[in-house]
Amino acid sequence: MNALLDREGRQTMPAPMPPLPAPSAFAEAPLLAEARGLCKRFGPDFALEDVNLAVPEGSVVGFVGRNGAGKTSTIRCLLGIASADAGACMVMGERLSPVAGDETCERARGQVGVVFDTMPFLPTLTLKQVVSIYEHAFPGFDLAAFQRVRQALGLPDRVWTMRALSRGQGMQLQLALALAHRPRLLVLDEATAGLDPIARDTLLELVRTWLDEDECRGVLFSSHITSDLEELADVVVGIDDGRIAFTLDKDAISGQMGIARLTAEELAQVLASGLFAPGSLVGRRLAYSTELLVGDRQLFCEWFPTIRVEPATIDAYLLISQKGEAL
Repeated sequence: MNALLDREGRQTMPAPMPPLPAPSAFAEAPLLAEARGLCKRFGPDFALEDVNLAVPEGSVVGFVGRNGAGKTSTIRCLLGIASADAGACMVMGERLSPVAGDETCERARGQVGVVFDTMPFLPTLTLKQVVSIYEHAFPGFDLAAFQRVRQALGLPDRVWTMRALSRGQGMQLQLALALAHRPRLLVLDEATAGLDPIARDTLLELVRTWLDEDECRGVLFSSHITSDLEELADVVVGIDDGRIAFTLDKDAISGQMGIARLTAEELAQVLASGLFAPGSLVGRRLAYSTELLVGDRQLFCEWFPTIRVEPATIDAYLLISQKGEAL
């Protein structure tokens, strides 16, 4: 291993690069929902394989991955909409499946609010009819709370049928309905997709307020708009091709990790330093540079002060970890 110079010009032996951050600090909190060893085949070309996902009390879990990676499929199994081929899916301590009994469903699903990525209501239903369905399905449904959220989101109070709503308005309506029955777990499947920036900010603020009202609540938030997760998430879970790729505290990504954009000469300097075992670094080669994922950007900057390192983002971490190569 090569020697480095300290601030006084003396040679020192570098410490090994620290490993990537440990799993979430919420690991010991009670779980609102959990998929454990989940396996499910969807046709000949795609399957969920050994998926482990947990939503602890008091946390917002961001669920990220490319289109078709398995986010919505995992959520459907977790909620018991689709049956798992193997493994267990638990919500509020109950194992849900399409054949779960009415009593089990009422106990567990009554404590879950869901915003799907597509409108789940028949297009011919009126707003009054949809609200009536929720009032009958959820004994704790609070009509006044629904109206407050509806007004905050700017939804019209006169909607003749569901087909009159835009996609964004459909997401907003589902959120207002979900929050009105006071769930402990909120599942958002691409809930901010199709919203303008002002509507997105309002929706996220409503979710924050809802969380602040009770520390035992939690959110599972699947989104392609990772800037929303940068603001809201405590834990980030990445899925790729039906398998969980990583589970990390969000602050470990943005607070500790970094992205170094290296010229060919700088990359050669890093690889020749003797600080890293061959294949232990992950980078993404571009036309004129290489994006390198750095586990501890402060320490990296001490070792290579002439190389610029930027704080990592969820987007950058996801991109490099899934599309990069071992260096």
